[in-house]
Amino acid sequence: MKHYRINPGGSFVGNIKVDGDKSISHRAIMFGALAEGTTRVRDILEGEDVKATISAFRKMGILIEHVEGDYLVHGTGLHGLRQPQSALDMGNSGTAFRLLAGILCGQQWSSTMLGDASLNKRPMGRIINPLRQMGAEIESNNDRPPLIVHPSSGLSGIRYELPVASAQVKSAILLAGLYAKGETSVKESAPTRDHTERMLRGFGYQVNRDGSWISLHGGGSLSAGQIEVPADLSSATFFILGALISKDSDLLLSRVGVNPSRSGVLPILKRMGANVERANETDVGGEPAADLRVCSSRLVGTRIDANDVALAVDEIPAIAVAAACADGVTEIRGAEELRVKESDRISSTVIGLRNLGINVEEHSDGMTITGGRFQGGEVQSEGDHRIAMAFSMAANVASGPVKVADIDCVATSFPNFYQLARKAGLDVEAVSAKSTDEP
Repeated sequence: MKHYRINPGGSFVGNIKVDGDKSISHRAIMFGALAEGTTRVRDILEGEDVKATISAFRKMGILIEHVEGDYLVHGTGLHGLRQPQSALDMGNSGTAFRLLAGILCGQQWSSTMLGDASLNKRPMGRIINPLRQMGAEIESNNDRPPLIVHPSSGLSGIRYELPVASAQVKSAILLAGLYAKGETSVKESAPTRDHTERMLRGFGYQVNRDGSWISLHGGGSLSAGQIEVPADLSSATFFILGALISKDSDLLLSRVGVNPSRSGVLPILKRMGANVERANETDVGGEPAADLRVCSSRLVGTRIDANDVALAVDEIPAIAVAAACADGVTEIRGAEELRVKESDRISSTVIGLRNLGINVEEHSDGMTITGGRFQGGEVQSEGDHRIAMAFSMAANVASGPVKVADIDCVATSFPNFYQLARKAGLDVEAVSAKSTDEP
């Protein structure tokens, strides 16, 4: 278990490119495997989560090669997967687990899915229930992993209204719909990221939208192609945060994915007074991308509601750190989804803020943060990569050194985070578990 001490006072300057988008990387492997032909994927994220997806599809008979930095996925069509000889271990990846569950429901053989200790505690009833309505045969551990998916007598399309906005649940249903008779339709309670719909269209599969309803018909096929993965906005957010709250910063982030269905963090930060400019806007594999220039900014508090959270759910820990550096009060509500992430992110964020001297009130669905000044001290990551990275940036503007404990989890989504952070201006050093970092 690794621990890092961050010494405050750095500025974020220069030009960096963060790792590829995790959500798009998962889908590129999955859809490439289900397509007919060979798909070339460039700039894929090589974190632990995506490696778990690659491993799962290799177990199901898909040849995936790493050639000159790209990944070649030799698809076998929707019905070409083979029964794995052992359980599919998805590690810490809720995205991979939920999307793959939808695919497995359409197979004519049994399979078992599980994860690490954290993932095995996360609720899966929100995918199990609609998939069973489609005819899937699924066993679970009280709606938690492991899941055993048995072959069914056949899936049928449904019309399903999501009780909670979730791109993962929407995607699981749509992917099961590829194997279902008739039309499968999902209604979003609030907009969520649309990577699945975009990529299915990119693979030649027709997906329709009518207001809040997204639908497709089963029985079609996917055609292989080429995918370039843009830089991950969720990962870039930590560098945006660092540059905004640190003095004398001027940082350029290259080719960042700015899909409007998941870039809600940018308008939230704009409301807070963030100096973030877009340039060189382009399209990367069907996904909008742009360079982002970020400069030091004086931030102010704001109110963040459920509609904001739906488009920025993974960025809330970083937004909370920004709020702690802002003038005034920031209220975050409608974020109960954070209770069932890699950690209870509401609790983990609140504890981290308090440990570093910030006045924060916890709510069942969020928190109220009064801006102040971070003190030195220690923060536990709780095994959550986004908590570790958010508080590493907070440490740069603290009154003394901050120890961030258990940073191994960062490898799930951003394995070279600390290498890039050092390059950009963060003073990071490894410390022992017994070290103390009093200000």
